[in-house]
Amino acid sequence: MKLKSKHILGLRDMPVEDINYILDTAKTMKMVLKSPNKKTPHLQGKSIVTLFYENSTRTRVSFELAAKYMSASSANVSSSGSSVAKGETLIDTAVTINMMGADIVILRHPMAGSSHLLSKNINASVINAGDGMNEHPTQALLDMFTIIEKKGCVKGLKVAIIGDILHSRVARSNIWGLTRLGAEVNVAGPATLLPKELCKTGVKVFSTIHEAILDVDVIIALRIQTERQKSGLFPTIREYARFFSLDEKRLKFASNDVMIMHPGPVNRGIELSSSVIDTNQSFIDRQVENGVAIRMALLYLLTRREKNENTN
Repeated sequence: MKLKSKHILGLRDMPVEDINYILDTAKTMKMVLKSPNKKTPHLQGKSIVTLFYENSTRTRVSFELAAKYMSASSANVSSSGSSVAKGETLIDTAVTINMMGADIVILRHPMAGSSHLLSKNINASVINAGDGMNEHPTQALLDMFTIIEKKGCVKGLKVAIIGDILHSRVARSNIWGLTRLGAEVNVAGPATLLPKELCKTGVKVFSTIHEAILDVDVIIALRIQTERQKSGLFPTIREYARFFSLDEKRLKFASNDVMIMHPGPVNRGIELSSSVIDTNQSFIDRQVENGVAIRMALLYLLTRREKNENTN
């Protein structure tokens, strides 16, 4: 079996078979991560470039470690430390990287659709590490992988996504991925932070956190993205926390064994209380660990796909 697509651009159009194949492969990669010797030759002779136009810690470092653990040659490009700062366009940067022989380019960019644009102008496989407010497929994949580790499967679970849905690419990718794998998804947030097209995605929309998390198996809290917001979407951060922060009192509305998740970084006391973050029901640290496993799986499968094509 091989991935149907040359690129990982989003979950909206990704075949369910590919999603399951990636999640299954991540199980093997997780075992590599847990072993005393993490170095494998899977990507020996391959070159990986991370091209980040936005700040990142978890996504960027996990991709870098994934490449190094599998013996790939890697290069890191940031907008502030490259010719982008001199006015070079994304396509011109892509052509430059293409001529250097990169096998996989991992792109984070503030413009929605940037990874699709890049994929049309480069020979390498492209992985979307977040494009504006559109998608963040690798985050959703690691979230689903974390859920499966704890719950066994996604199908039949009730999942609540709480917070800034409007500006969240994580929310969009999770909605596409979770619903396609058979989960029932609830969303809640201030009315000004709920996109109008939500009703078309198959999720249930609630105006209060209490309704959204009632008897759910998983809660995914989202960061308030003040850097993407226009003023006036809600009165104050304090007001937001009053109605939508998840604390121990509100947590009682969910199932007894509910999983608490967050893509990070967490604003303590705003999206989640410190007591909830530090409870044994929190899987935020596990998400970080599983992010490396998922990204190892993606790098491996994309390079294996190329090998299969060359031998056919």
